[in-house]
Amino acid sequence: MKIKTLLYLCLVAIVVASCAGKAGVSQEKGWVKLFDGKSFNGWKINEHPETFKIEDGVIVVNGVRSHMFYEGAVGNHDFRNFELKVTLMTTPGSNSGIFIQTAYQDSGWPAKGFEIQVNQTQGDWRKTGSVYGLKDVREVYVKDNEWYVEHIIVKDKTITVKLNDKVINEYTQPDDYVPTKGNEKRIISSGTIALQGHDPKSKVLYKDVSIKMLP
Repeated sequence: MKIKTLLYLCLVAIVVASCAGKAGVSQEKGWVKLFDGKSFNGWKINEHPETFKIEDGVIVVNGVRSHMFYEGAVGNHDFRNFELKVTLMTTPGSNSGIFIQTAYQDSGWPAKGFEIQVNQTQGDWRKTGSVYGLKDVREVYVKDNEWYVEHIIVKDKTITVKLNDKVINEYTQPDDYVPTKGNEKRIISSGTIALQGHDPKSKVLYKDVSIKMLP
């Protein structure tokens, strides 16, 4: 192969890879990034936007209660069966959460969907990986001040939570499930993703939020 031809093919490959990255498509087939590392494009923050900042490509969550909902074009922000991977790090004494199958609301704790807990050392006994209030985890599997991956899989009526590729929790909604009063919208259906700002003493960092739709 001539050197000019080889150089041309290499240049084409670089351009294609660059375009894919800009579009938010993960290198792993089927995965799409919901956070571009530079802006909150596609996201909508409710009560206190100042709780969420971007520093060096990382979402820094620190401030009074607020939630950041994905409202972008991917899947029309309405996810039924999917895998979600979030790379994050907690600081000591911090609490946060990753909401799934939820919906934007102007204020308050999200009423729809499920919170997958983020908490290693804050006072709440429900720790990281809990399907909050439905199937909770008391054990601590990851450490503060270290990056880890929280991998959430929703398939039909089952929610599986992995931490760094290890399954630590699985919740299956019973066929005869009846939500308790105040939890009427906590039922497997479909919805968007949200990140939680819990309180001013909590500081949690998120640097990747990627989703893969399942049949």
